[in-house]
Amino acid sequence: MRDTKRALKESNIVEAAERIFSQVGFKNAKMEDIAKEAGITKVTLYSYFQSKENLYMAVTYKALQLLTDNYYKTIDEYRESTGLKCVVALTETFMNFCEDNYLYSEALLDYFALSRSTSRGEDESKLTDAIKESIYYMKIKDLQNLPFKLTAKEIERGKQDGSIDPEIDPMFHTLQGWVMIIGYIKVISASGRNATPLFNVSLKDLKSYTLTLAEAQLSTNFVANQV
Repeated sequence: MRDTKRALKESNIVEAAERIFSQVGFKNAKMEDIAKEAGITKVTLYSYFQSKENLYMAVTYKALQLLTDNYYKTIDEYRESTGLKCVVALTETFMNFCEDNYLYSEALLDYFALSRSTSRGEDESKLTDAIKESIYYMKIKDLQNLPFKLTAKEIERGKQDGSIDPEIDPMFHTLQGWVMIIGYIKVISASGRNATPLFNVSLKDLKSYTLTLAEAQLSTNFVANQV
C-alpha cells in the first residue's frame, strides 16, 4: 500500500515536471516551481528526486518506455505483413511519437547526445554527480538500445521474406533511418505548430517523402533501379 502511494506521488511529480519543462525548458526550470505545480513542498520534492537532472532522467525514461511500447504495438499490428511494411510502419511510429510529444522527443535526443559524448556512459568523467546517482539514468541505459534492436530484427525478417534487399545490413540501415528521423524532428521542432511551416514546406509532404524514401532504400527493387 505504501509503495503504491509513493508510486502515485512520484508519477504526479513527474507529470508536474513535464508541464514545467514544456513551458520554460529544462535549463530555466526551477525545483520550487515544479514543487508548486505538483502541489507539494520543495522539501517533499527533494525526498523523491534529489536533483533536477534526476527528474529529467525520469521524464526521459518515461519517454523511452512509451516509445518502446508503441514499437511493440506496431510490430504486433504488422506481424502478418512483410518485414518491409513493418519497418516503414516503425519509422512512422517514431515520427508520430515525436510529433505528439515534443518534450519526450527533446528528452530522448538530449539523452542520446549525452550517451555519445560519454562513450555510452563509460566515460563517467563527463557525467555530473547527479546523473551518476540517478536510478533513472541506470534504467535508461538498460533500455536504450531496444528500439534499435526491434527495428533491426524486423529488417532481418524482411530479408528472410524477400521484401528487403538481402545485402542490407540491419543495424546500419536502422541507424541511417534514425538519422533521417532526427533531421525531421529538428525541422518540426523549429516549426512547432505554426500555420506556416519552415521555408513554406509542407511538413505532411516532407513526412510522406521520408517514409517513401525509407521504403525505397530497403526494398529489393532499390538496387536494381540504381543500376
